[in-house]
Amino acid sequence: MTSTYVTRFAPSPTGYLHLGHAFSALTAYKAAKDAGGKFILRIEDIDLTRCRTEYESAIYEDLEWLGLDWDPPVRRQSDHFEEYAEALETLAENQLVYRCFKTRQEITDEIARAPHLSPSGPEGPQYIGAPLKANEERSLMAKGAPYAWRLSISAAQEFLGEKFHALHFTAELENGETQRVNATPALFGDAVIGRKDSGVSYHLASVYDDALQNVTHVIRGQDLYHAAHLHRLLQALLALPEPVYRCHRLITDDNGKRFAKRDKSATLRARRMSGATPEAVRAELGFR
Repeated sequence: MTSTYVTRFAPSPTGYLHLGHAFSALTAYKAAKDAGGKFILRIEDIDLTRCRTEYESAIYEDLEWLGLDWDPPVRRQSDHFEEYAEALETLAENQLVYRCFKTRQEITDEIARAPHLSPSGPEGPQYIGAPLKANEERSLMAKGAPYAWRLSISAAQEFLGEKFHALHFTAELENGETQRVNATPALFGDAVIGRKDSGVSYHLASVYDDALQNVTHVIRGQDLYHAAHLHRLLQALLALPEPVYRCHRLITDDNGKRFAKRDKSATLRARRMSGATPEAVRAELGFR
């Protein structure tokens, strides 16, 4: 009997994979294998200014070197902008998003004058705005002004009614137990889910793809814990299924600092070139 368990590793090709990526990929891979389910690979390359084909090629090489395989096909997000645009249009048709033309400095200044808002939400300023008047928006659009698509938290609350405050997600703990977590997407303010120049944001594309690919368990680092609150709201607004969320610990260096793609010595490419074996790297990360 085939398990319905599906999880994924979804890196962005903006640099070479490092030990933190390896730990995340191995954690998801082991979970899938232990459950007799599927492990899929997704390339999240919607940031066309930073993503590079050489980094994407290196992702495949590094994962294969580690001994991982995945269920095909590999979904590349840059091939599916039209699908994400349709999801964004669905939100727009329900008046759940609006174009925000404010600059970062304008938003910072506005938050400084609004004591009920915070400059330090999960992704920066916890900004809450509102759509412009139609004539003002048309004027800015005609001038080619840049803008961000923001998800209106007040409109979402009105749209969902009582269901908004009942939103929750299931979190899986390291010991395998699960707990119900009340979702509080308002901590993001009016989150950016798209931009004029770069289309969709990570949040909308990730939620859309997880549903499309039948992902049942989202396994990622603790740095993305709060994303589940916003993703649960997007799932409710788009009538998408809810996966289980599991956030694993972050791998750090000897000084307790998280690894980053700029840490050249910690990349799998550097480890491989220095003569390290995949078995040694796996053991270093706690996998046999």
